[in-house]
Amino acid sequence: MAQRTLEITHVSSNLNRAFTISRGAKTSAEPLRVELREGSAIGRGECVPYPRYGETLPGVQAALEEMKPRIEAGMTREELNAAMPAGAARCALDCALWDLEAKLTGTPVWQLAGLPEPKPVETAVTVSMDTPDAMGDAAKSTPGALLKLKLGDPEDLARIEAVHKARPEARLIVDANEGLLPDQFPQIVKRAASLGVVLIEQPFPAGKDDSLLRRPGPIAVCADESAHTSAEIQHLSRRYDAVNVKLDKTGGLTEAIRMVKAARASGMGVMIGCMVASSLSMAPAMLLASLADAVDLDGPIWLVEDIENGLVYSEGTVNPPTPELWG
Repeated sequence: MAQRTLEITHVSSNLNRAFTISRGAKTSAEPLRVELREGSAIGRGECVPYPRYGETLPGVQAALEEMKPRIEAGMTREELNAAMPAGAARCALDCALWDLEAKLTGTPVWQLAGLPEPKPVETAVTVSMDTPDAMGDAAKSTPGALLKLKLGDPEDLARIEAVHKARPEARLIVDANEGLLPDQFPQIVKRAASLGVVLIEQPFPAGKDDSLLRRPGPIAVCADESAHTSAEIQHLSRRYDAVNVKLDKTGGLTEAIRMVKAARASGMGVMIGCMVASSLSMAPAMLLASLADAVDLDGPIWLVEDIENGLVYSEGTVNPPTPELWG
């Protein structure tokens, strides 16, 4: 085996507009990118350190540096998943190892992983949290027929109403990022179906969602911040109808595949989600899109400049990655 080398790079990417959720706003994406070289083959991965889960840019970079000698010595994906906890650092390395194997063998990752061949899929496109009128105006120019609305304060119902009025034909996912007010939830659920809502995502804080054991109404409720790995699926299935699988939380594609399978075995719906990052972060998740009920992989469209050979988006549809990008 040729000598492996691992390079770690911090990439700061400006956003074309502020991305606002209930916890605050961001104007740039700050992913860490890894390149794993073996002979002439290069495997790449990317991750987004996320403060909500106790991650920092220096902390994740240090974790990557700590694993560097073992990765360069030939560590396998299975060994990596046993050695590191789920999270951003493992995600970047796991995805780079998948990509490297694809490049070394000439076999695409979807075949290596036993997944269906990826095809173009519909993706949700986010309408950032703002005033009801501003969100209604933004919805008018948001592409696609599946919109994801960021919520999180007393004006939430007015926000949904404003977007539905502006785009009555659109299907809506409402995402509170743990910020929905408990006394608003029954009212929103009651009105949701008539306002085009098809899914409610993470209404309450993780660990404070016991009220969902008695959730009302016909609209499915999806776990996000409450969900990290396949080990939590049985617990989540008692409170939620679906789970948002994000590779930065699962620690890469390897565990994400397990999580999707566990969710399906428990009767849960599946969404494939993302952080705001480049197409290199989205590419591994695209391989799971055909196994999901909904896809939310719009991260790159928020960037002023995406990575070279990035995913192609058109009117709410995203195309699979080319080998030049990943996999």
